[in-house]
Amino acid sequence: MTRPFVMYPHKALRTPAIPVTEITDDIRAIWDEMINAMDTMPGVGLAAPQLGIGLALAVVDASTERGKAVRMANPSILHSSIEPRTHEEGSPNLPHVSANVTRPRAVTVRFMNEDGVWDRRDFVGLWATSVQHQIDHLAGKMYIDHLSRTKREMLIKKSAKMRN
Repeated sequence: MTRPFVMYPHKALRTPAIPVTEITDDIRAIWDEMINAMDTMPGVGLAAPQLGIGLALAVVDASTERGKAVRMANPSILHSSIEPRTHEEGSPNLPHVSANVTRPRAVTVRFMNEDGVWDRRDFVGLWATSVQHQIDHLAGKMYIDHLSRTKREMLIKKSAKMRN
């Protein structure tokens, strides 16, 4: 059973997530639920606040064959490449709309892994875009915050209209 995605402007999407202090069976169960929700979308990443869970948890799987999800608690970017990459981003929390967002092409991320150990990993391309998108969610930001005010308001109105 997977929780439904919370819809913009739900406060969970604008509230910074609470850091996780240890990896428990409950945390692992949330990650499993998040991976199921991500695969159902289908998408390449998901942050816990998107399901209304206020914890700093994210999953990313930009593999073509799936089943390679990286489970992260408290992810933070240690290093970003200078080279940019533009990719069309969307969110199940603001359905029916998307926009091109430019982010660093590669990032090095520090996070607590599923064994409760601090880890670091380099992400490139779509993996990097997705992990940055999820870290934004954990900070209470969305991809639309990278757009001009006019474009952001247009997408919010269009999404609301399409849902009604």
